[in-house]
Amino acid sequence: MNVLGIIASGVAALFITVALAKGARRAALRPHAPDEPGGRAPRAAVPRRAGGATVVLGVGTAVGGALWLGAADGSAGSVAGLLAGAGIVAVLGLVHDLKPFRAVLRLPVQTAAAVLVVCLAGLSPAAGVLAVLWIVLVANAFALLDHADGLLATVGLVTAAGLLACAALGGDPALTLLPATLVAGLAGFLLHNWHPARLRLGASGAQFTGFALAASGALVQEAAPSGRAAWAALPVLATVALADTALVLVSRRRAARPLLRDTDDHVAHRLRRVRVTVPGAAVILGLWTAVPVTTATLVYAELLHPAFLLLPPAGSVAAVFVLLRIPAYTPPRTAPSRTATRRTTAPATGAAIPSAASAPGVTGPDPGKGAPSGPARTATGHPTVPPPPTGRSAAGVAAERS
Repeated sequence: MNVLGIIASGVAALFITVALAKGARRAALRPHAPDEPGGRAPRAAVPRRAGGATVVLGVGTAVGGALWLGAADGSAGSVAGLLAGAGIVAVLGLVHDLKPFRAVLRLPVQTAAAVLVVCLAGLSPAAGVLAVLWIVLVANAFALLDHADGLLATVGLVTAAGLLACAALGGDPALTLLPATLVAGLAGFLLHNWHPARLRLGASGAQFTGFALAASGALVQEAAPSGRAAWAALPVLATVALADTALVLVSRRRAARPLLRDTDDHVAHRLRRVRVTVPGAAVILGLWTAVPVTTATLVYAELLHPAFLLLPPAGSVAAVFVLLRIPAYTPPRTAPSRTATRRTTAPATGAAIPSAASAPGVTGPDPGKGAPSGPARTATGHPTVPPPPTGRSAAGVAAERS
């Protein structure tokens, strides 16, 4: 595939994505009727949450048009399988955006899509099994980055740029088609996804982006010349996504929380706890991604020794240990006990009831002390009630007792 075809495909993906995202933004910002009671999500949140479909349509249309024009040469089967697998997981993600379901149910579909990519690419059985496992793992790792404005789009754009450079240096230039269009599509979508985000990638765009990056990396590694260190360089491109996944799993394991229940314990959430802004978190992760991407690209181009590939993972491991020290979970609030509530509750104010010294079991004030500040109480602490008046004087009562 020539350079002009790649540029034309990227430009087409950019314009299509920008046009579709602008329409989706207008639909999301359009005033809607108030929601019906019953806990349903606002109607405007549906196009905002499913904004990633614009990236899917933009990139898919550009790549499909290039394949139809015969721009992929002899690798049309590999590129078509890659696009088909990414489209399958995108449709699954769109269904999840409209009606959420458990994350475990996505794994069989992702595995089937990865098998489709591997079969159409003609990989050997051993390499195919490893590629399927790698695609499913990395696709979900990238999808987990869609928890802050502009985060996944920034990290995916930098990673796709590194894949584009590696594919251009490799033995099959046709594999540059999907990374090139993905760079353009994410750049166009980032205009609406930057903080404050008007559109989100959602499960559809996140699954599509992660699957396209993982599958492209597997195919570029398979087509790389034997003299290049592709087996070590290309996996380094996913360092940040894997570091975020490791941070989440270790945190939830240590806190005895469900591993598959998403919460505010990702990298961007911890950066927010140390007063880093949302755009600042996206910039930090983008720069973090640029380090392993640049190192892997230079090693793949044989401009650096493969030993330099150890530096980005080591730095990421150190960063994960530092981020683990930032608290991610608030301690649960303990409700006060009933006994403490009774003791701290003040008695109702009102007129004091006069005490009766002759009532049995009544403890009156000690001699020499002032009058009590409240009603007289029995030995058990209950207030006493004076006997009803009988109309007789105290002298008459004493005479009757004697």
